[in-house]
Amino acid sequence: MKAFPKIKTDRLILDQIKITDIPDIVAYAGNVKIVENTRTMPHPYREEDAIAWINMANEGFKAKNNYIFAIRSKENLDFMGGIGLTLDVQNNRAELGYWQAEPFWNQGFTTEAVKGILKFGFEALNLNKIIAVYLTTNEASGRVMIKNGMIKEAEFKDHDLKKGRTIEDNTYVSLIQYRLTKTEYNNL
Repeated sequence: MKAFPKIKTDRLILDQIKITDIPDIVAYAGNVKIVENTRTMPHPYREEDAIAWINMANEGFKAKNNYIFAIRSKENLDFMGGIGLTLDVQNNRAELGYWQAEPFWNQGFTTEAVKGILKFGFEALNLNKIIAVYLTTNEASGRVMIKNGMIKEAEFKDHDLKKGRTIEDNTYVSLIQYRLTKTEYNNL
């Protein structure tokens, strides 16, 4: 795969993140509700964070171990969020991660994007397993996984240290992990 892939769904296009997306990324990712629902999103979210994310996506694609896509409306190509697969090449599996800007919540866009990325992972990358985790406080993310046929696999109590604005604001968060194997995907 020499060119960055483009995934099309009914209402979305998942493609390469662009420098021109930076203002939207900063505006959307700067929303404290996004930060509260993700494992590692910094707050405040700055332009340099968006640039680092784009660089990480480009380097990951070159190394073939991280495929990070912009989620866009097929209608107008507006940036709506991000989704990606971080590969564990040795074990032929990946971890799925995603975030959706608040104006696009509760419209099925995230479920649709996840469906597209699962297809890419299993059919284009020929992965054996894809996992995804969500913070226990973000049940909507769990519903997205369930709607895509993923199966609850584990719960991790106080698993990640989520950085706050100060050391006193740091907290441990619990996670729930879902999975889908190639066989399970093929049986959907």
